Amino acid sequence: MVRDLIRDSTFGQLVNWASNGRILPYPDQRPGYVVPQRYLQPSSTSSPIPRTTTDDSTYSTPTVPPTPSGAVTLVNEPGVCPLSNEEGKVDLDLEKQAAPVEPTKEPEPAALYPYLVDWEENDPDRPLNWSSRKRIFVAFIISLYTFGIYIGSAIYTSSIPGLMREFGINQVGATSGLTLFVAAYGFGPMFLSPLQELPRFGRNPVYIIGLALFVIFQIPEVLAKNIATVLVFRFLSGFVGSPALATGGASMADIFPMKDLAVAIGAWANGAVCGPIFGPVVGGFAAQNMNWRWPFLELLWVSGFAFLVMFFLFPETLESTILVRRAERLRKLTGNMLLKAPAELLESEKEHLGLVLKKRITIAFRLALEPALAVAHSYIALVYAVFYLWFEAFPLTFNEIHHFSLGVGGLPYLAFVVAAGITYAFYVVYQRKHMGPRMDKNPNLAPETRLELGLFAAPFIPISLFVFGWTARESVHWIWPIIGAALYLPGIYLAFQSIMMYVSMSYPMYAASILAGNTLFRSVFASVFPLFGEKYFKALGIGAGSSLLAGVSILMIPLLYAIMKYGDRLRARSSFAQR
Repeated sequence: MVRDLIRDSTFGQLVNWASNGRILPYPDQRPGYVVPQRYLQPSSTSSPIPRTTTDDSTYSTPTVPPTPSGAVTLVNEPGVCPLSNEEGKVDLDLEKQAAPVEPTKEPEPAALYPYLVDWEENDPDRPLNWSSRKRIFVAFIISLYTFGIYIGSAIYTSSIPGLMREFGINQVGATSGLTLFVAAYGFGPMFLSPLQELPRFGRNPVYIIGLALFVIFQIPEVLAKNIATVLVFRFLSGFVGSPALATGGASMADIFPMKDLAVAIGAWANGAVCGPIFGPVVGGFAAQNMNWRWPFLELLWVSGFAFLVMFFLFPETLESTILVRRAERLRKLTGNMLLKAPAELLESEKEHLGLVLKKRITIAFRLALEPALAVAHSYIALVYAVFYLWFEAFPLTFNEIHHFSLGVGGLPYLAFVVAAGITYAFYVVYQRKHMGPRMDKNPNLAPETRLELGLFAAPFIPISLFVFGWTARESVHWIWPIIGAALYLPGIYLAFQSIMMYVSMSYPMYAASILAGNTLFRSVFASVFPLFGEKYFKALGIGAGSSLLAGVSILMIPLLYAIMKYGDRLRARSSFAQR
């Protein structure tokens, strides 16, 4: 497994290319590899293998020597055995037998092409055929990457007091670094995510280049001599790091079958949630004991470690990209320029990148006007915005009211981590014991059923705000506002999961555009809340301010119920859902 991971990583791809396939080779680059007959040219003039023409064939078919015992072919390379190697002998590798294989799809027009390079039976290079151990490890890397980027949002809050003192700026000016970083999360996917859907590029180049730039951009922030440098590179860091949150779920979908996808994405989402939570915890003590530059230095270390892991161990997961690269190797090996991967036969691949971006952005905004999606986007934007208001309410509550130090004042955020663990355990049981059996009985279950979990979780949000707001006072023990804040996590986590599943299933052909639009809308909306968070809570008081937000969230709950009840009718009237 490790050898394959290194070979398929960015590092392995560069080594393979530089050595012309001699180092870290694929099966089709090894001596003794037998080219499948269907990949050979009809003419013998450019083929290294003798060919003869039979009377009953349209094309000249190659005469291939019998495969010698033990010869390496595409699907029986060392360490990967088919379920039946020889007649009557069954492979006893239970892990490989357990690897999920997607059911055969109806043949597409491209499948009629005589020199199509497609998956072999039980193909080990297909991500959905990877062993469970390999898929879990790759999922861990995706989560680590997301955590390494997303911790960068809230770790900045620990530097705000130091930035204000050193550069003589006010609270709003200093907080702009958080606002710009979060806003860039929204803009980035609109431009970078389309690149990751192109088979010629795949997922990895955007991930690796973006993460490398993210690491580099921390250096000017650590060495900054003025606030302008900090703010500019905060925005650029958020922009190049945005694929972590926008496309991480798509990478999980590349490697997990549908029956396991909800649980897998739920686990990945924990990495996204824990990033901002650990930010103040990690950065608080560094800023307190050293200076405001140290949280940026810590972010450099965390993201740098994530970059090294991804560069050396993270494989390409987009199926179309893997097949395009295989076709390139086979064309070089056989001299048959007619060999094509399915993606290479699609006319859409010839579209100019600018047209792809224009189409993606236009559709995202048009879809945002769909009534059901408008409510879903608005609700997620609200709970996301309140989540970022915690980073203003917590310092007021624990640093000013309860007189915690800067470092200790970050520890209450760990209540979200505890709540995340409990919530995820519940989510797994819900998916396995409730939604799984329902999907088995009715594979065409209406997308609106996904909102049931969101409606169940929605009351946690106002309850959390009421408890936190009215216990955030010196006369009440500090544990009570922590408990109140922890109750927010089940609400935002379960509502987020259910709504994202709903919008993706409602408009499957436009899922990427919908998710990119949702990311843009919620990130830009939420990014402005920290700017006025301190003034908001000081003007109204933490109790009244939290109650107002709780009231707005309560008003949104009936709208979620209306979507669940009437969403199918709204989709029936939509031109997008009918396509």
